[in-house]
Amino acid sequence: MSTILTNLVDVSYSYITRPILQGLNWEIQAGQKIGLVGANGSGKSTLLKLILARLAPETGTVFRAKDLTIGYLPQDPELDLGESVLEAGLSGSPEIVRLRRELAEREAQMGDPVVYSDAARLTRVMDAHEQLLQAYEAAGSLTYEGRVMATLRELGLTDDTFEQPLSVLSGGQVKLVGLARLLVWGPDVLLLDEPDNHLDLAGKETVERLVNHYAGTVVIVSHDRYLLDQVVDRIAELERGQIKVWLGTYSEFAVNKQLAMLRQEQLYRAQQKRITQIEAAIKRFELWASIVVDERHARQARARYKMLERMDRIERPGEQRRMRLELGGWRGSNKVLEIRRLRKSFADPPTSSQRTVLAGVDLLIWHGERVGLVGPNGAGKSVLFRCILAAAGIGTEQPDGGEIRLGPSVSVGYYAQQHETLHPEWTVVQEIRDLKPMYESDAYGFLGRFLFDYEAAQKKVGQLSGGERSRLQLAKLMLSDANFLLLDEPTNNLDIPSSEVLEAALEEFNGAVLVISHDRYFLDRIVDRVAGLEDGAITEVEGGYSDYLLERQ
Repeated sequence: MSTILTNLVDVSYSYITRPILQGLNWEIQAGQKIGLVGANGSGKSTLLKLILARLAPETGTVFRAKDLTIGYLPQDPELDLGESVLEAGLSGSPEIVRLRRELAEREAQMGDPVVYSDAARLTRVMDAHEQLLQAYEAAGSLTYEGRVMATLRELGLTDDTFEQPLSVLSGGQVKLVGLARLLVWGPDVLLLDEPDNHLDLAGKETVERLVNHYAGTVVIVSHDRYLLDQVVDRIAELERGQIKVWLGTYSEFAVNKQLAMLRQEQLYRAQQKRITQIEAAIKRFELWASIVVDERHARQARARYKMLERMDRIERPGEQRRMRLELGGWRGSNKVLEIRRLRKSFADPPTSSQRTVLAGVDLLIWHGERVGLVGPNGAGKSVLFRCILAAAGIGTEQPDGGEIRLGPSVSVGYYAQQHETLHPEWTVVQEIRDLKPMYESDAYGFLGRFLFDYEAAQKKVGQLSGGERSRLQLAKLMLSDANFLLLDEPTNNLDIPSSEVLEAALEEFNGAVLVISHDRYFLDRIVDRVAGLEDGAITEVEGGYSDYLLERQ
């Protein structure tokens, strides 16, 4: 039997007055690779912090094995951006950090005139320094720096970044440094809260490889279903404040959950039918007992009441509240987009030279096609989008050469990765009514389809979470009545249920789609062609991401 590392028993926790976890029970054993899934706001990050002892449960207990070490990577890494990349990487192990600090203190003492002029005192400091050195070596310090550097390289960071401050790195790169420091430390349990956010495809594949080879237990929160399929052996589903564990990958979980819900619905209907029959029998016996004053009929009624009381009631499977998105589209030009020999360069300040991003790009999209645009971060995908938007008259990014032609009956709808099409000072309802005039009551009703209640619809856009802004952009996209969609990372801030709603809407969409995405599960389900942009050129592969990966390998 595997060792139990942590066990949550009857744990409850609330945020202000809103219950998040309610009598939750969950056991984590050594060696497990667990995918923690649930809707945005269901309490996944709260649950990780309870395991970590950063939060205390209101009721229940959290058991942790003796001397258990836990490493935690939050959504936004808690690193000092003034530190160098290497310093941050070396700060993973609390024991080595403590020993390094104490060694530095002893070395400073040995250089203090007050100490080195006193032979006895200097001897004591030197002896303490020697003991610390031995402990430092025993903790694996001699190879620690080398392992940190090797792991940083494996995660795609180059040697010339090691001495640079974290502040010069992208958000994805800072997250990789945070992951590297944990991997080298090697705690018993790794708690990873969306470690793949802001990573390109190569970064996600590296994370998968490292997590797969990690010897300890891993609990990973992610909306990347492809990643969950690659690294986990069970799914812990957090729903309505409770955890249910399903063995297998995410795809197996999705199928098994659907089958379980269908079975529960069948059992529920059968039980409700039986309950109706018993209640009808009770009414008949009570009526007969009142007419003929027969104790036998009264006993039969009481027996059936007891039968209902003893019955284990089957709950009706609850349908998770999801947004309702419809992207109608319409039949326009047969040739939607034609790009020929497109070129674009930017000045590179450090070298005072021009950096070519697009070097003669060609791309042709027809009505009804779904094309996925992939490539490393910085390859120029968003630049290409901005050039297309300029050609559509809704942007200003002009190419250096080549041409972009949109069909005469093409209307472009744009989903921006950084939500720059939204107005931070406007309210949610203002965003909708500005795009399409409607009565205020109708606007609130429409926003309800996207999970905005009355209070949320009155918030300013700048106060919304990333997921809320994503749903607001999709609401505006639905009102745009476009037949050519340019989507830049549309699933980045969406939870899995919302991503599935978007996928279903895109499958029914009567138009063309060009989508930038690092969501491989999404690409496999939606696109019928992948355009890989790298080194300024596009390479096309028929099929989804899996076909593209096979061709690339």
